[in-house]
Amino acid sequence: MTKRDILLIISLFTTFFTTSAQPDPYNGYYNSALGKKGDELKSALFEIIKNNDFIDYDALWAYFSLTDNKGDGIVWDIYSDLPDGEPPYTYSFSVNQCGNYGQEGDCYNREHSVPNSWFGGNSMKPYHIYSDLCHLYPTDGYVNNKRGNMPYGVVASSKWVSANGSKIGKNTYSEDYTDDVFEPIDEYKGDLARTYFYMSLRYKDYNFSQDEVSVFTFSTLKPWALNLFREWNTFDKVSSKEKDRNNAIQTIQKNRNPFIDFPQLAEYIWGDSTDYVFQPYIATSITDYKSVTSYYLFPNPAKEQFSIANFEMQIKDVTIVNSLGQTTFKVENTTNPVISVDITSWKSGIYFVRITDTEHNETLKLVIQ
Repeated sequence: MTKRDILLIISLFTTFFTTSAQPDPYNGYYNSALGKKGDELKSALFEIIKNNDFIDYDALWAYFSLTDNKGDGIVWDIYSDLPDGEPPYTYSFSVNQCGNYGQEGDCYNREHSVPNSWFGGNSMKPYHIYSDLCHLYPTDGYVNNKRGNMPYGVVASSKWVSANGSKIGKNTYSEDYTDDVFEPIDEYKGDLARTYFYMSLRYKDYNFSQDEVSVFTFSTLKPWALNLFREWNTFDKVSSKEKDRNNAIQTIQKNRNPFIDFPQLAEYIWGDSTDYVFQPYIATSITDYKSVTSYYLFPNPAKEQFSIANFEMQIKDVTIVNSLGQTTFKVENTTNPVISVDITSWKSGIYFVRITDTEHNETLKLVIQ
């Protein structure tokens, strides 16, 4: 090992020991969940988010202007929006409120993304469920009615397509459910997946399976739906729209959707990271610990395998070195968006993952247990 290598390692350790944690952007809101895993983590998060204020259903019309305002008083309708183009129609708050409708573009109303027939509608106590802003969205009344109480799913052959490309047809995602489903456009699949994670956690003591088409068994997502939503959660990353909406909802009803703040939580509760404690504020980036890294290492800490992912840029080269500066893994000119590494034979300790893409280099800290 050269003198330069030794100085580099000392520099890396100094970075971590002097800047050991990222700042908490939520001012302690999630403190009681930190360091927990599995069912303990799930229970802690439930205790954090369960005391949302009751919102009167009629008040949603006014609150939508705070949670779903696209700008200039235009309703942000996930069933008509075209992120990369001009929407086929737009609505202004209050002016275009339903009312009667006969076709798309007539008016907007209040969409229960988890259909109210699944949980008993406004007769279900507490009434929070019926008017919880975390799962209610302003949407075109006609499209909302076409969707009805259908689950979300994947459609190969469409029976009906909305003006923005949302589809209705037989579910082709799983043989466990092959009836008609509603498939939103890609831009909002992650939004709805994280909504369902929230509902399953927040209302864990309530029955969301009062309708045979429900994707829940009581409050637990059926395996096929959970797998689908985990995929959507990974595929469609959290947008600034979701973050702004989450902030507005906290102001109104005094709770947040933790799966928007930490989308990786789904894996800690239902996925591949249930054996690992949740520590979101531990610094992972050597290059700039205050910024959120553009790459994901999951799980981290890791035991038998971990993965490197970035769904916005193409990973090029990866080099992993241990605390002695020895290279333990290297791959060059990869074309994979996700790289999985078998670490069953590696010693426990701290490793440094050096990632190069077409725009920059980044070094992350990996802990192997």
